[in-house]
Amino acid sequence: MNKNSKTLLRFAGVFGLIGAMLGAHMAGSGSYAFRPVHAHILVVGWLTLFGWAVFYKVFQTTETVLTKLHVWSAIIGSVGLTVGMWLYMVKPFNLPDSVTLFFYIGGGVALLGSFFMFFLITLFIKEEK
Repeated sequence: MNKNSKTLLRFAGVFGLIGAMLGAHMAGSGSYAFRPVHAHILVVGWLTLFGWAVFYKVFQTTETVLTKLHVWSAIIGSVGLTVGMWLYMVKPFNLPDSVTLFFYIGGGVALLGSFFMFFLITLFIKEEK
């Protein structure tokens, strides 16, 4: 199995589990305070990372600095964005906004960079013969 595919697949599994647990918690408690965090964990963490894992499995890509940067910026961005969103919106620790925004915005920027890198990687896919 492609190393990039396996790494992304495992992180997608973690995000899927966390997202499902958050959904179960919200349903059981009747509180929907985690709704935006839950949605982003499932869409950005589970669905996007899973889609990229499938991409690396299906298409012939060579492992380059760009693909490594893509994989790790996707993981760091997904974690940073969703944790930052949770810290900023739910405020579980009453941290200063500058700290929570660092994770929220920093994670979003890293994730945006990973989407741009993914686009670049798709330009260099080898044609099947």
